[in-house]
Amino acid sequence: MTKIEAPRGTHDILPADQPLWRTVTGEMERLCALFGYRPIQTPVFEHTELFERTSGAGSDIVQKEMYTFKDRSDRSLTLRPEGTAPIGRAYVEHGLHREPQPVKLYTIATMYRYAAPQKGRYREHWQLSLEALGSSDPAIDAEVIHFYDQLLANLGVTDFELQLNSIGDQNCRPAYLERLNAWLDEHADVLDDDARQKRATSPLRVFDVKNPDVKRALQDAPKIGESLCAECRAHFDDVRRYLDAYGVEYTLEPTLVRGLDYYTRTTWEFVGPEEGAQSTISAGGRYDGLVEEIGGPPTPGVGFGAGIERLISALQAAGVIAEPDRIEVFFAVDDDAPRERVLQAMAELRRAGRSCDTDYAGRSLNGQIKLANRLEARFTVIVRGGDAILRERGERDVAVSLDELPEKLPA
Repeated sequence: MTKIEAPRGTHDILPADQPLWRTVTGEMERLCALFGYRPIQTPVFEHTELFERTSGAGSDIVQKEMYTFKDRSDRSLTLRPEGTAPIGRAYVEHGLHREPQPVKLYTIATMYRYAAPQKGRYREHWQLSLEALGSSDPAIDAEVIHFYDQLLANLGVTDFELQLNSIGDQNCRPAYLERLNAWLDEHADVLDDDARQKRATSPLRVFDVKNPDVKRALQDAPKIGESLCAECRAHFDDVRRYLDAYGVEYTLEPTLVRGLDYYTRTTWEFVGPEEGAQSTISAGGRYDGLVEEIGGPPTPGVGFGAGIERLISALQAAGVIAEPDRIEVFFAVDDDAPRERVLQAMAELRRAGRSCDTDYAGRSLNGQIKLANRLEARFTVIVRGGDAILRERGERDVAVSLDELPEKLPA
């Protein structure tokens, strides 16, 4: 019989992985509360039109990476490839634009993209999406960037670079695209097939190519930063000033763009030491046209997506570890012991918030004591007949009764 394994590009988060996983997600949730971001959960699948309208029909996500299917009523649905558009859809559908602005939201959820699996890059992956909708204030851009910088610091990740750019808006970008297209026409020989395809959907996307030779050639192309209008320039200057106030270090990267149509003005990436596509551990930007694109009122917004698997890889590279889960009290029970009394004592301890366990595999008493040691239980309660011994690492054994155990057990 063929062994069934997890689908390619997915992974199990095993019990041994959970301590570090919960360290990361727990710190994310703690910081979100400190920064005033509220949790939101959206469906795993959405109408395909949501991503076609927001990401752009010619984007890599729509053309190559989405998991799209027809349901039994012949409706086209898509597993969410990113978190921003679904949160924007919920913002419009539930009238969150009528609440005090900005509305600050986050979700920690699975995303789905059909792409070649790599280290830290899965077809089903977990992501923090943090979004602030309803404010064009450059200070909120700086706050969102500062959030992730603070998260990395709190978790102990120091080997990264924050790359920053502005890609303008609908006022200044058209004139820039004319200059860029003229340059691309003159240098068509430096483009590969991937760059030509990206240019055909949106000229700005040529800067998203992976070919290092093409990327080097594009260093000589006109940069959007040279064509910003006065409003976009002032906005970007303020973002940088506020980041300086937060003490966030960054590098200006004039070819940094975002691959989705809804981005405007501020864009950024947190880049780790790894080479290639997996080097980006978080990326985001401002998306002032997204909410209007899906039927809402004109609404500025800014946010980012951060892969949790990528961040955990960065933590492991930095040597960060988390304490494993341990049982506090283990009951080693001899054959002649009153097992029902042991179960009652365990129930009382659990009601008091003390973790405990016992043997269910028929081990001998010595085998159970060895198991307690392997589990690194803080206390082992050895039950023989009606008597019990409380054993704590590094301390002398103490005789106790099961009735008085909850009171005698040290805090």
